[in-house]
Amino acid sequence: MNALIIEDEKLVALELTASIAEVDPGIKIVGTVGSVKTALRWFAENAEPDVIFADIQLADGISFTIFDKFKISCPIIFTTAYNEYAIQAFKVNGIDYLLKPVDWDELRQAIAKARALGKSQSKTAIDVQKLLDALNIPSALKPTYKEHFLGNARNSWIPVRVADIAYIVRDELNFMVTNSGERYILDYDTLDEIESLLNPNQFYRASRHCIVNINSVQSVKGLSNLKLVLALKTPNHQFSIDISRDKAPSFKKWLEQ
Repeated sequence: MNALIIEDEKLVALELTASIAEVDPGIKIVGTVGSVKTALRWFAENAEPDVIFADIQLADGISFTIFDKFKISCPIIFTTAYNEYAIQAFKVNGIDYLLKPVDWDELRQAIAKARALGKSQSKTAIDVQKLLDALNIPSALKPTYKEHFLGNARNSWIPVRVADIAYIVRDELNFMVTNSGERYILDYDTLDEIESLLNPNQFYRASRHCIVNINSVQSVKGLSNLKLVLALKTPNHQFSIDISRDKAPSFKKWLEQ
């Protein structure tokens, strides 16, 4: 049985992984993700697991938003620090929960329930709106993303709208290039940090060194090795972006959203 852990505290994720291994050695942890954004990417690139262990409050939002975008059918066991009254909400649609710190007996019972659901093939779909209503959490609660960056050009700081960025590339420093071709230095240490500030519906991490805006893509060409090459709109048409064979399926899904 394959399991995914969604937890933004690394120590808690490690402890849960160890507890699962002790309680049920037959469970294989196929992934551990720590944010809404990384979880969305994981589901876009991987097959649905047999069970999910999900925290509720993540660094960039609530995990319900993940299940709102991807219609998950496998059992989900929530791990939460909510009080006893709020916990009752997780009995909607038979979804189980574990109160932190995780108790081994409760963990064992939750896993047994997930296995039973799998064997009966009566997978339970999440009614996200019911969960939000029961917890009195606004459905409009979404992660917030940057709307402007300060770019450095010739020792001057220029505010640039995120919507005007065609792509961001790492070349010793991080550079953002606008739809009109202007190039600015971004004062961030890594592309990972920049990526976490961008809306994943609008920006895609094409490679370790490049993030591209969906609105700047002119065309996509497939190669014989199953890789893709992106051509950007003028005036950035001379800059091409390669998409690896492994990332090609998730890129196509992103482009068709």
